[in-house]
Amino acid sequence: MITFDHFAIAAATLEEGCAFVSDRLGHEMGPGGTHALMGTHNRLSGLGSGEYLEVIAVDPAAPPPPHPRWFNLDRRIGVPRVGNWIARTGDLDAVLANFPEAGRALRFERGPYRWRMAVPDDGILPFDGCFPALIQWDSPAPAFVDSGMRLNALALTHPKGADLAMILERLIDDPRITIGVGPRRIAAQIATPAGLRDIE
Repeated sequence: MITFDHFAIAAATLEEGCAFVSDRLGHEMGPGGTHALMGTHNRLSGLGSGEYLEVIAVDPAAPPPPHPRWFNLDRRIGVPRVGNWIARTGDLDAVLANFPEAGRALRFERGPYRWRMAVPDDGILPFDGCFPALIQWDSPAPAFVDSGMRLNALALTHPKGADLAMILERLIDDPRITIGVGPRRIAAQIATPAGLRDIE
């Protein structure tokens, strides 16, 4: 089984993505870092209980990688949006043996953090990114100052939502996550100190 880890807001720049979070959630994003292998950088904020949200963008200071970036960032256009969600597992190889379409396991490190993540060769996760990116933490996951925010619900919608639901029911048991049929969409409802807020 897998467990919700975080969701990622893709943006043209970190500044634009962080302003989007501030507008929608009334929250200023915490610090982050860079991903040399992917030519991206991010900022992170906690959602309690080891969960968090991420703003991610192409790093203009990094050389373009010789392969597609993760989270379909090479094709990202328009305003910031919730582009993907990420689920952690204690045995990435076992999950990928059953779901090889989730990608190849790549190793990453930043400061004290070590992790492996499944990345498709074309950078596009199954079901147009509604299937979770899979991560295995090989070090303790990032720790955050409590923001007072919590994930209340994560709604996934896709034209093949019924097929996605059949797959995910084998992988994750989280009543906060719902799957519907319709245009592709990932929407999160966040409990904030100021009340429930929606972001997508």
